[in-house]
Amino acid sequence: MHIPDGFLSPPVWAALDIAAAPAAALMVRRAQREFEEKKVPLLGVMGAFVFAAQMINFPVGGATSGHLVGSALLSFTLGPAAASVVMIAILAIQSLVFQDGGILALGANIFNMAIVGVIAGYLPFHLWGSGRWRKPAIFLGGMFSVLVAALLAVSELLLSGIAISGTVLGVSFGLFAVSALLEGAITLAIFQALETLNPNFVKQPKADRGLALGLIALAAVLLTVIGVLFASTHPDGLEKLVETLGIASKAKPALASPMADYEAGFLQSAWLRKAGAGLTGLALIYGACALLGRIVGRQRSA
Repeated sequence: MHIPDGFLSPPVWAALDIAAAPAAALMVRRAQREFEEKKVPLLGVMGAFVFAAQMINFPVGGATSGHLVGSALLSFTLGPAAASVVMIAILAIQSLVFQDGGILALGANIFNMAIVGVIAGYLPFHLWGSGRWRKPAIFLGGMFSVLVAALLAVSELLLSGIAISGTVLGVSFGLFAVSALLEGAITLAIFQALETLNPNFVKQPKADRGLALGLIALAAVLLTVIGVLFASTHPDGLEKLVETLGIASKAKPALASPMADYEAGFLQSAWLRKAGAGLTGLALIYGACALLGRIVGRQRSA
């Protein structure tokens, strides 16, 4: 789902960079009004967990894979504004450190997944999440967050002058739909697990959710060091689309990184390269989200 540099035309990526900046600023301001500083550990742990989950690709058919995006899950546990801030931090670190998503295309990826994807994922939960439709709302939120982000990404490719036939477009959206259904199911399962560990998980005081936070952090570490052994090596839906179109070679990273493609290239073992990069990412994401949470929380208090 991350768009690399080289696929979007300059007018498209520049317009989205410009649009993403005030949208991100708006989300930060909303987070300042709503966020409580006692939730700082929650931001860091949930950000790290979503980052770890995004590293684990699962097969969706047609030699294609998918992975948890996490926009909806973050919006349910943190609220949409804080979720958007966390997703922005994740996307920025993925782009700058791991070359997952372009630097020039960062505005597009933020707009697709951290702004519109978060809002689309949260909407069903906002409308029906407190009644008997709670479970379907959580499932739909996860599904919508992926479908909307995929639709935006493909639309941006089309606006950039990339020709996509109706047949290829249909197959691609079929694969995106499978990924969206799996996103909804995984989001529902994780959210129910959190509520089983601690009812009203997000509303509890800091001391009362320590066990749940510890288990989430442990799950993030296990996904990073063990889950990568079982992750699918097939391309995700967007990567498969550009391979089918024969334009994969247009991807041009703006800078080189020693941890490109989530591999610490200076390590010998293939597993250590993946696990080392993943653990580094966990630390960076946790630190960035916790720092942002403290800044936002203090500004709200002031």
